[in-house]
Amino acid sequence: MKQPSVSFRIHGLDCAEEVTILKREIGSLVGGEDNLVFDIMSGKMTLTAAANNVPVHELLSRIGATGMRAEIWREEAGRAESWWERHSRATLTISSGLSVAAGVIVHAVLVGGFTRAFGSEGVGIHHEVPLAARTIYVLAILCGVRFVLPKAWFALRRLRPDMNLLMTVAVVGAVLIGEWFEAATVSFLFALSLTLESWSVGRARKAVESLLSLTPPTVRLVEAAAQFREVAPETVAIGARFLVKPGERIPLDGEVVSGNSQVNQAPITGESIPVEKTASDPVYAGTVNGSGALEVRSTKPAGDTTLAHIIRMVGEAHQRRAPSERWVDRFARIYTPSVMVLAICVLLVPPMFLQQPFSDWIYRSLVLLVIACPCALVISTPVSVVAALAAAAKNGVLIKGGQFVEAPVRLKALAFDKTGTLTEGRLSVAEVVPIGEHSEARIVEVAAALESQSDHPLAAAILEYARKEDAKRLEVKNLQNIAGKGVTAEIGGASYWVGSHRYLEERAQETEEIHNLLVNKAHEGRTVVIVGSDHQVMGLLALADRVRPNAARAIADLRACGVEHVLMVTGDNRATAEAIARATGITEFQAELLPSDKVLFIESLIERYETVGMVGDGINDAPAMGRASIGIAMGAIGSDTAIETADIALMSDDLSKLPWLIRHSRRTLAIIRQNIVASLAVKAVFVILTLLGHASLWAAIAADMGVSLLVIFNALRLLHQQTP
Repeated sequence: MKQPSVSFRIHGLDCAEEVTILKREIGSLVGGEDNLVFDIMSGKMTLTAAANNVPVHELLSRIGATGMRAEIWREEAGRAESWWERHSRATLTISSGLSVAAGVIVHAVLVGGFTRAFGSEGVGIHHEVPLAARTIYVLAILCGVRFVLPKAWFALRRLRPDMNLLMTVAVVGAVLIGEWFEAATVSFLFALSLTLESWSVGRARKAVESLLSLTPPTVRLVEAAAQFREVAPETVAIGARFLVKPGERIPLDGEVVSGNSQVNQAPITGESIPVEKTASDPVYAGTVNGSGALEVRSTKPAGDTTLAHIIRMVGEAHQRRAPSERWVDRFARIYTPSVMVLAICVLLVPPMFLQQPFSDWIYRSLVLLVIACPCALVISTPVSVVAALAAAAKNGVLIKGGQFVEAPVRLKALAFDKTGTLTEGRLSVAEVVPIGEHSEARIVEVAAALESQSDHPLAAAILEYARKEDAKRLEVKNLQNIAGKGVTAEIGGASYWVGSHRYLEERAQETEEIHNLLVNKAHEGRTVVIVGSDHQVMGLLALADRVRPNAARAIADLRACGVEHVLMVTGDNRATAEAIARATGITEFQAELLPSDKVLFIESLIERYETVGMVGDGINDAPAMGRASIGIAMGAIGSDTAIETADIALMSDDLSKLPWLIRHSRRTLAIIRQNIVASLAVKAVFVILTLLGHASLWAAIAADMGVSLLVIFNALRLLHQQTP
C-alpha cells in the first residue's frame, strides 16, 4: 500500500534562501532534492512517499542544525501559536534597537558628552567604551544576532558563506577592534532588515491565506420537514442539500436546487458585479449570497472546492521559480564568496605591501563585508514574485508558478480555442427570419410549442429565447419526434413541424429562395431550425454559439500589448470558424482540428515564435495547452483537466484579464529589474566609498537596510494592482 506524504512546519522558512539551505542539508538524506516539496506561503515542507522511511528525529535534528526549527505539520485550522512564536523576532529587534539607544546615552553620559564618546574624528575610530555602556551594547548585539548566529554557524561549518555569515564576521570584527557602538548598530539594523523581510513576505502570504477565512465554519444541512442541522463542512457528503440565507457566505461548491439570488463571486472569479443565480447554476465556496435564500446541492467535498484548489495552487506556485529568481540565486552563490575574498585582500594587501596601518584597513574590510551583504538583492525578486502571485489571485487570475509571472510579457503568439473560450459555449437564437406573411412572434410560438418536451440543446435555446420574448404558450396535440430530423404536432387543429434542412428536403417544401437562404446562414456559421406547416414554410430560426461580449476588445488589447499573432484553433467547420474569427477580429485561424492536430499546430508556432500561449477550456484543449509555452484555462467553465494542465487559470470567463495579465507581468518584471539595479547600485557606490575611506559600518548597514526597505515597498505595490 502506498504511503502518504509527510509534512513539516518550518519556523523561519520565509524565502528562497532557506529553501536552498534545507535542500542542501537534507536532500541527500531523503534520496534527493526531488523528494522535497516546499510551500513558502505557509512555511511547509513535504516529503514525498518515497522519502518516508527517513527517521523523523533525524530530520528534525538536521533542520535544527540550519538554525531553523521544524515540527510535524498539523492540518487543524487556526493552529495556536504561543505569543513568543508570533512576536519573538519583532520583540528581539525592538529590544536591540532600544539597547543601542540606551547604550549611546549611557556612553555619552559617562564620558561627558557625545563628542567625547565618539570623538571629533567621527564614528569608526576606536575609543574607550565604559563597562556599563559596553554591557548594554552587548545586550543589543545578542538580541540582534539571535536569529542570525545559528545560520551563520551552519554556513561556516559547511564552508558555504552567506549573508548571515558576512554580518556575523562584521559584528565580531567590530567587537575585536573595540567598536562596540558599530557592532551593536550593525546587529540591530540587520535584524531590522530581516524582520522587515519576514513581515513583507508575511503580508503577501496573508493576502492569500485570507482566502481561508472566506469559508464559513458550519453548513446548514436541509433535513426532512423543513428542519435544519448545522455541521462542519468537512462532514458534508456530495449530493447533500444545504441552505444559504441572504447575506451569508456559501460554504461549499454546489448547484442551486431552488431559489433566486445574486451572488458576489469576486473572491473566486474577480468579477466586480454580482452574478444572478437560479436553479441548476453553479455556486462556489467562499462567495457571498445576495438578497435571496438559496437551496444548494453539494457537488464537491470541502477539501476539493474551487477555493481549496486556489489556496493550494497559489501555495505551491512559488516552488516554480521565476528566471529572475534563479539568476539572483546563481549570482549570489558567486558574489558572496567573492566578497569574502575581496575583504581579505582589502585587509592584507595595503598593510603588507603598501605599509598602511592595519587598524584602518581592518575597519574598511569590515565595512566592505557589511555593504556587500546581498540581503536586499536576495529578497528583491522573491518578494516581488510572491506579491505578484497574490495580487493576481485576488483579481481572479491563478498563476501557478514564478516563471509564469514573467512569461506573459514575452508572448509572441497566442492561440484561442473557439467553443467556450471565444464563445460562450452554448447555442442561442441569433435571428428569426419570417418567410411570406408570417410574423416573428408566430414562428417563435410554434417552434417553442413543438420543442417544449425535448431536452436537445437546440430545443433548450429556442425555449430560452421564447421565455425572453414572452411568447404565448400554445397547446399541442399528437406530438411526434422524428429521430434526427425534427418534430411534428397539431396546434389548433392544424399540423406543424420544426426540423433540419434534410427534413425540409424530405417534405419536398424547399424552394430555390429558401435553399439559398439556408446556404447563406450556413456560411455565417449558423445552425438553422426550420418552422413550417403542411402547406408552407413559415420561417426559420438561426442559432449560434454567441461570441463573448468582450472578446473583440480583448483581442485588440492583446495586440496593443505586443502579442503579434492572435490565432484561433477549433474542431468546428471552416464556415463557423470564419464567422467567429470575423466577429472577434482574428485574421489567422485553423478549423476542423482534432486534439492531436492542435498539438502539432502549437508546435509549429513554437518553432516560428518561441514563446506561444494557448487558451482553452475543455479536455480536448489540455494536450495543446500542455505543449504551449504558457497554457491558460478558462477557470469558471473549464474542465478540471484543462485547469490542472494549465499554467494560468482565469477564474471567470472575462477575456479582458488576458491583456491585464500581460500588463501585470510587465509591471512585475519592471519592479524586479528596478529592485536588482537599486540593490547593486547602492553597493557599488559604498564599495568605492569604503576603498576611499569615506564609509562607516553603521552607514553601510543603514544604506543596505534602506535599499532593502525600498525593494520591499516597491514590490508590495503589486498587491494593489486591480483588473479593469
